[in-house]
Amino acid sequence: MLGNIKAFSGFSVHDLDAAKRFYGETLGVEVSENDAGLTLHIAGDRLILVYPKDNHEPATFTILNFPVDDVEGTVAGLTERGVEFERYEGTELETDEQGVFRGGGPLIAWFKDPAGNVLSVIKAD
Repeated sequence: MLGNIKAFSGFSVHDLDAAKRFYGETLGVEVSENDAGLTLHIAGDRLILVYPKDNHEPATFTILNFPVDDVEGTVAGLTERGVEFERYEGTELETDEQGVFRGGGPLIAWFKDPAGNVLSVIKAD
């Protein structure tokens, strides 16, 4: 029934201006404004709605993954732009000093947007 519908995802933030700067300027994603909030225009003609929510609580799981060919290079580039990568120590998701998880599966590094939502760069297939 919904198999041919062009679905989209969305998530909340507490500050649309901060989200617009972070996604547009820091991450380099095309961002447009609309009545509901912001739209992120992700490669592949994918749209993601970012909407304001006064009582926003950050997602504790990864809400958006960016597949990249070079995780270490992307982490270095984003770090230069002020992005701080999550460091997990003493857990099954232990990361190295740059914040890259190398414990099995694809390389992945997690970071947060200004609203505290978890994002990642992950090794593309």
